Amino acid sequence: MASSADDLLPDALQLPPEERARLAHKLLLSLEDGDARADADAEWAAELGRRAQEVVSGKVKTYDARQAIEEVRAQLRVRRGG
Repeated sequence: MASSADDLLPDALQLPPEERARLAHKLLLSLEDGDARADADAEWAAELGRRAQEVVSGKVKTYDARQAIEEVRAQLRVRRGG
């Protein structure tokens, strides 16, 4: 006999965070039908294309990770009054 979600939950909650995230992701994917997934993939591809074009055209400025982290830290210091 198949277990119910209520029966499985205590065991699932004992998993390490990474495993719980992987399980949750797989469960969410199982709720999507193939057409919806294909539509979402197409929308993401279009969005990535749009963003790439903005970078190539110079419409947006890119930062390397170190530079972005330092900028965020500086803004946090200002907001904290330090």
